[in-house]
Parts: sequence; C-alpha cells; structure tokens
Amino acid sequence: MTLSTRLTVLLIAITTVVALLVGWFAVATSSRADYSSLDNTINAVIASGSGHPLTTLSSALSIVQQNNYDVTMDVIGPNGKVTQIATGDVAMTKSPTKSDVTRSIGAVRSSSDLGGFRYRSIGIGGGDYLVVAESTSGIASREHQLVERTVLVGLIAAIAMGVTARLFMRRDLRIIKQLISFATSVAHGDVDHSIPPAIGSSDIRELQTALARMVQSLQRTIETEQRITEATQQFIGDASHELRTPLTVIKGYAELLSNTQVTDEQRLRALDRVQREVGRMDVLVNDLLFLAEVNEVPILEGTSVNLSTTVRTVTSDFATDHPQRNVTTAIQDDVWVTGRGEFLERLILNAFGNIARHTGETDAVKVSLFIERTRLVLCFEDAGPGMPESSYGNRPERFQRFDDSRSRTSGGSGLGMSIMGDIATSMGGTMSTAKSALGGLELSFSFPYDATPPK
Repeated sequence: MTLSTRLTVLLIAITTVVALLVGWFAVATSSRADYSSLDNTINAVIASGSGHPLTTLSSALSIVQQNNYDVTMDVIGPNGKVTQIATGDVAMTKSPTKSDVTRSIGAVRSSSDLGGFRYRSIGIGGGDYLVVAESTSGIASREHQLVERTVLVGLIAAIAMGVTARLFMRRDLRIIKQLISFATSVAHGDVDHSIPPAIGSSDIRELQTALARMVQSLQRTIETEQRITEATQQFIGDASHELRTPLTVIKGYAELLSNTQVTDEQRLRALDRVQREVGRMDVLVNDLLFLAEVNEVPILEGTSVNLSTTVRTVTSDFATDHPQRNVTTAIQDDVWVTGRGEFLERLILNAFGNIARHTGETDAVKVSLFIERTRLVLCFEDAGPGMPESSYGNRPERFQRFDDSRSRTSGGSGLGMSIMGDIATSMGGTMSTAKSALGGLELSFSFPYDATPPK
C-alpha cells in the first residue's frame, strides 16, 4: 500500500470516528431532552391533582384537555381492576398492575411489562390510584432517524475528507514520485539528471534540498575521483614518454664509461653529460609531481589571497635579479582571489621563468593586474621573440616547445606552460596567449573575483 493510500485511509478513519462520536453525543443529548420533556408532561398532570385526592382525577383531566397532552390515564381500584379514563395516540397493550403503581408513586418510571411507556401514579382516595403514562415511541423514532442521519453525514464527511486530502496531497505526492524517480536515476549513475523544483510543503522542500545537496556532494566526489584518475594516468604517460630520452642518454654514456679504452677527456665529458641529464630528470619529475598535485586539488579550494601583494613581491624580486631589464607594472590595489597561495606564487614564478629563458637579457617586461567586471585579469608581457603566429590564442600542450632550434638539453622541462594553465584551471580560471603590445608574448590569466576580502 502506498503512502498516499495509507494517509487517505487514516484520514477517512479519523473523520468517521469523529463524526460518529459527535453523532452519538448529539443523539444522546437529544434523547435526554426528549425524555426530560416527556417526564415533565407526566409530572405536570400528576402535580395538578396533588394534595386534593377528591379532585385529583378531575384536575388531571382538565390539564390534559387544556394542553392537549398525548397521555393515557388509567384508574386502578383496590381489587386491581383497571378503568381507562383517557387514551393517547399510542394505546397501551398491557394494563398497569399494583406493583407498577407501587414503584411509580414518587417518580416517573419505566418497566419491562409496560415497554415503550413512561408512567407515574398518584392516590385519588378510597384506595384507588391514577396512573398517567405516555408513549416513548416518538422519541425512539426520532433517535432512529437521528442515528441514520449521523451515519449518513459521517460517511459524506469521510468521503469529502478523503477527496480533499487527495487534492491537497496530490502536488506533494507528485513531487515525492519525481524525487523517487530522480533518486533512482542517480542510483543508476545518471548524476546529471536535473532535480525536481523545490515546491510544495516545507517538508517536501527540505527533502528536495537535502537530496540536491547529496547529489552535488556525490558529483563533486565523482569529479574529484575522475581528476585524480586522469592526473595519475597523465603523470604515468608523461613520465614514461619524457624520461625515455634522458635515460637513453645516460645508458649510452654509462656503456661508454665502461669501456677501458676511453680517454680521460671523453670520460669527463661523459660524466658531465650524465650529470646534466640527471638534473634534467630531477626537474622533470618534480614538475610532473607538482602537476599531479594541482590536478588533485578541488576547484576553488583554499583561502582568500591578496594577489596584489603577491604579484608586487615576486615582480620586485624579478626586477632586482634582472637590473638590465625595463620592468613596468600596472597593479591594482587590494585585489583578492580564492586559492592556494603557494600555487599562485608558483604560477607567477613560472611566468617570469618563461620570460627569463626565452627573451633577451634587456627585453622589456610589463606586469598588469586589474578587475574586469566579475573577473580579475593578470597579464605578463615581454618584448621577446614571442611564439609562432599560429600558436597564439591556444593553450600550449604538455612538453610543447615553440623554438625549434632548442634541444631538450636546454631550457626547462617543457611543462612550464602546462603548470600555469593547470593552476589557473584548479582555481576556476583560464589561461590564454596573445601577441604582446611590446612585440613578444602576452600571457593572460583570468580568475573569479573575490569582492569580499577577509577582515
């Protein structure tokens, strides 16, 4: 049985019980009022002749006729003979006995031998007694009708409550079914399925919000696992590809050194080349490990960093180390970004390292930091030779080199651009290349702007 059916049945049952209780109370109250009115009529007839035994009968007949009371009046003699004085609309099927008279002297009574009647007796002298009785059939009939109406009203109320409950619950039940369908889709791996809107009662909205948070957390977990897997595969592939060349060189020179006929000059040259290849491998492995670490970090993880201060500090160090260059800056104050400070510093250092390796010692450099709408932009421009025209606008691939005259033994590991691009991506940003106004390369990084710096 579904939840909606259970709730509907429960509401119908509650409504039925409440209606029956209310009906029972109404029937009981109405019956008590009717019996009280009937007893008052009998008592009024008895009271009219009370205290005057010789005129009791005439007084009782007079009040019955005046008020048109529907009562039966019998006189019982000392020998038990019954004489009927007046008859109501409902005749008594049995005559009262001496025992009935004795029981009803002081109050209105009812008995099994005079079923369907209430009666009371009073002495009228000479050993005779007057018995005044009134039928209860009218009260019983009204009780029966009232019970039937109560049951009918209870059924109508229960049906109305069931229909109303279904109408009120229809939207919430529809949302619950949609949430069940959504949860089933997520369980089958469809985490991109859109969640139903947060409408309906507060409980349904809370359920939708909790489910949405759960799915978002699941999506972040899946994305993180995918990034870790991709980074691991990328690391293994890059390492196996790029380490093959220096290992081949080291292997060749190791075989040369094992030859006893080489000269001292050849041995020194071979050792120098082996040391250079080992150093290059060390740089390469460190860069690959750093790339793997960057790609394992969830996007925007970190704290608010004052990028203006970081850029100024690193730029000042670069200008000090290269006094022959004309280094100019256009850095906006108090520009904050959410990220990891060590990653940002590594990005800036890589940008300056790229400039130092691929431009002349006196080529000018310009560093800019500014806010553009909801993004902040960090630019590095140089007056060097730049890149081939076809390469601008695209993010360089890993180990891509743009100077064909350079061999693998010179310059960096070929991962500088990839490190900067991956750092930007890990912070929710982008990296682009363009022709610089100074004539060389312009590296541009765009990040989400953190307009609320920490206090």
